[in-house]
Amino acid sequence: MVHVYNCHPFKSQQIVQVEQEPGLVCCGGGALFVVATGGCKVEVYNLEKEGCPLFCRFATMGTVKSIQHSKIGDYLVTIEEKNNATYLRAYTNWRYQAEEKGRVGVRLLGHLLGGASVWGGVQMEIIEIPMSERPIAVSCCPVTGDLLVGCEKTVVLFTLSRQNQQNLNQSQQSVQNSLPNSQQSCNPSQGPTSVSHPNLSILDFERSVILHLPKMSLKQVALCGGYVAVNAELEVLVLKLEAASDPAAAEEPLETSKSAAEPPQDQDDFLLIPRHQELLESKAKDCDILVTMEKTGLEDQAQYQFSYILFRRFSPEFFQGCRVEEMQIHSLQLYPLFTSNSLEDPTCVFCFFSLPTAGYLYSLKGGVELLSAYQYPEKVLQAVMSDHLLHVITKNALQCFTVRCSAVAARMEDPYIDTTMKACPPSTLEVCALRIQLFIGLRSVCVYNQRVILLSAADTETQQEPERRCLSRKWTISSPKETSTVGHGWNLYVVDTVHPFTLYQEMVEYSCRYVQTTPQSHSLRHLLSEAHLLLRACLLQTPEQKQSGQGDPAVSSKPGSNGAVDKNSATQANRQELEEALRQNSAQLGDCFSRASQKDCHLALPYYKMSGLTVAEVISRNRPPPEGPSSYGLGFLFYLKLHLLEETEQHLTQEEADEIIYIFSQSEPFLLVSVCASPCMINCSATRTLQILQRLEDTAGVSVPLTIIMAAMALRLGKQQDYTELMERHAEMQLVYGFIEEPRLLLHGGGGGGGGGGGGQHSQVHPTSLARQLANTQPGLLVAAMVALHENCKVQLEQADFVFKELGCENTLLVDFWEAMLMASSQDAVIQELLFRVASVYIDRLTNSINGSGAPKYKSLKGADDLITSCSHYGALYPWLTVLNPTHSTTSEHQEALHKLQSLLCGPSLSVGSIVPLLERLSGETLWGFSLHLLCATRRGQYESSIEQLLDRCPQAIIAYANHQLQDKYMTLWWQKLLPELCKRTRAAADNGILLGALKETLVVVAMETSPAEFLELIPDDGTASYFLPHLLTCSQRHLMA
Repeated sequence: MVHVYNCHPFKSQQIVQVEQEPGLVCCGGGALFVVATGGCKVEVYNLEKEGCPLFCRFATMGTVKSIQHSKIGDYLVTIEEKNNATYLRAYTNWRYQAEEKGRVGVRLLGHLLGGASVWGGVQMEIIEIPMSERPIAVSCCPVTGDLLVGCEKTVVLFTLSRQNQQNLNQSQQSVQNSLPNSQQSCNPSQGPTSVSHPNLSILDFERSVILHLPKMSLKQVALCGGYVAVNAELEVLVLKLEAASDPAAAEEPLETSKSAAEPPQDQDDFLLIPRHQELLESKAKDCDILVTMEKTGLEDQAQYQFSYILFRRFSPEFFQGCRVEEMQIHSLQLYPLFTSNSLEDPTCVFCFFSLPTAGYLYSLKGGVELLSAYQYPEKVLQAVMSDHLLHVITKNALQCFTVRCSAVAARMEDPYIDTTMKACPPSTLEVCALRIQLFIGLRSVCVYNQRVILLSAADTETQQEPERRCLSRKWTISSPKETSTVGHGWNLYVVDTVHPFTLYQEMVEYSCRYVQTTPQSHSLRHLLSEAHLLLRACLLQTPEQKQSGQGDPAVSSKPGSNGAVDKNSATQANRQELEEALRQNSAQLGDCFSRASQKDCHLALPYYKMSGLTVAEVISRNRPPPEGPSSYGLGFLFYLKLHLLEETEQHLTQEEADEIIYIFSQSEPFLLVSVCASPCMINCSATRTLQILQRLEDTAGVSVPLTIIMAAMALRLGKQQDYTELMERHAEMQLVYGFIEEPRLLLHGGGGGGGGGGGGQHSQVHPTSLARQLANTQPGLLVAAMVALHENCKVQLEQADFVFKELGCENTLLVDFWEAMLMASSQDAVIQELLFRVASVYIDRLTNSINGSGAPKYKSLKGADDLITSCSHYGALYPWLTVLNPTHSTTSEHQEALHKLQSLLCGPSLSVGSIVPLLERLSGETLWGFSLHLLCATRRGQYESSIEQLLDRCPQAIIAYANHQLQDKYMTLWWQKLLPELCKRTRAAADNGILLGALKETLVVVAMETSPAEFLELIPDDGTASYFLPHLLTCSQRHLMA
């Protein structure tokens, strides 16, 4: 569908004073190139001066059949005919022909003549480009300046090259002084051939790639940034040329379908009608167009590979109402769009082509997509596109359509578009047609910046008819009118289009009609979206586009802005004006989508955010009229919901908060719990809110989150008894589930409605007043709720730590939270972090108890025995530790910290090496301190040193230690380490009953685990063998029985 709006895209027109009837016209580089019908001369007119005065003229070597200008390199390329032969030529340094007296050099492609070396590139040069086939079409790349030549079955790519030449400064100065002022002011960006550069360069071309398309009869070609587009009468093919990373891969032909490789058989007796096809990206290679690449034969040339991007074939039904000669594609164009962030490489590349009755615009970069299909009201002869408009000509009219380039570019530039933060009208938005400008006998059209050049040639029988014009209120016509009506029937017009911002302002005025009559109509939304894209086009313009007249009307309209500082300040002021207009437009679009249907209502949120409006302003814009129904739009409610879910520091006033609660109580009462839990609503009236919540409970029934929010409101009112009664309605586990359902009942901040699940910035997470109350009255519920929130990804560990520290519970409830997390968590990284934290706390508590500076007495939620029973990371205390642990010599807090730390060291999870440096703070002089160091040594496998230390400090525990630790692969330590140590120590202290008892127990174990021969070798030779004989007898009897 094409919308039609009576807006004015044109502001003025002027007629170029040409002496002979123009045959061909093209523009670029601030100049208009006119080739007379059947002539061999090119006239150049200055497009950047009022009246378009003649700039220069020069002769060509043949009759020009096609002419193109390249912005990069500032050269012209022509297809010429002479003596029934066709030639391809490039004209460089044409600006030096201002007086038609400059020297002209003619050379062959790749050959530099002596004259060129002497003049150093300051003369016009004609480069003859030999072709093996007759050239049909040419195209210059607007990104690189490369040249693409299309023959009937072949496409040849020539890369632009520059050969620098050191010139004499005196010669350059003399040439520059000889140039007239009109030439020097024609275009400030004249490319590398400008005489203002001391090191000039001579342009040349190198034949790079030859593509053969045997199944297509080419009509047009286009080239842009590596994309190659060709079309036949009914087919369009777009390829992507890239440098091959693997030279061998570049030589491998692409696989083609069977229909492409094998020509159809027995078709001479049939009329083949092609079927319609549209193949995009990877599917495009399945078309039946075989493309082969030919090497150029130059070894130093880069190797290329190509891929199919787009293929489109039209069947005859697309040409209904057209004559046979009109059934062909025209106006093929590859259009790059540069933005301020991509001055070298285009942000987007678009492909446009047209049928007589329809045009098609595709986006190529970042994925191939059909953006727009233009349905023309009558047959179109030619079409050409710019950043924000598509200009088409029929036989008697010029018409403008909007394009979607800025929508694509905006999404490429800003990744936040199409999120809840920002929005932009879709790139597939229906296009609109602006008003038609009538002419007589239009033949061709081209565009330079904001100027449209039209060539008209009326038929003989109609040339005396007055030309109808439908001008805007700003429309002006240059004074010499007799040229258009007397003496000939042709004219060359230069039509100035309005600045996009001016067109935006007119669309806004146009939209006021819909606001007054049908504020919710689709046309209003579409018109505001069109205006939005025009603003996007202005904001995306590059500095070069702004300097060349496509932007900043404020700069050009200020007569006093002569200096660069004035221009920069005016440019900055104009950008501020554009951004303010964008905010106003976003607010209008937000109003449209606030009452939109379910499909589009979500767009109200990003547009209102982009508008910069406060919540109060949005509410005032969406209040239902007094005489209308008291209902609120889905988009407005969606905006409020998402705004309240976001964690912002902006607090609403009591009036605003109460109004929001009233809105949701009338529209979506089931969301009242989430609304009341929002940190923005902290100033709401607790009394009024509690009454609304009680009515909701009476109608919807009791729910846990509703009960909790009602308890929070009662707490705000100081009704402690009501608070207690409400909290006692449900069991603790049900309350935990309620907190999981609405985390903001406990926490505010963290960057999201999940209570901080995605923020990661713990400094922004704060406990609510309800959380403070729970910390004082129900600490177990608070800890359980925080653990549940973490396990359900509603809060991060660092955020939970910050909450407990802000509650003043970093030495109490925070440790309980870590211990509870160890019972609940299954994440290894979290477990190791928590194990280290709790071990550090236990060591700190033990250290402080020794120094007498312990923390205030606090009973932990879980004791050591509870943790051993319920948490796998806490192990049962080793039996030998009961001998080392004092019974009543320390406080209960000290005893609990000791048992928890010992239990951690007895468990399977704690990495002992991580806490060894912390244990150095604990002295080993006490038995409990010695037990901790001994546990660490044992966990690290240092059994021999542990046996020695234990025999030195507490020998009564050695048998319990050995029975528990010296098992399996460490069993040999009984007779290899423990037995020799006991023998040595009892020999020195024969009356030590503890050591003698340990020795007897050890011999019993050794007799059970060794053979008689091994036991004999263990008996010392110091004359005490009789002491070992009973145990040897036991060993022998056990061996015989076995």
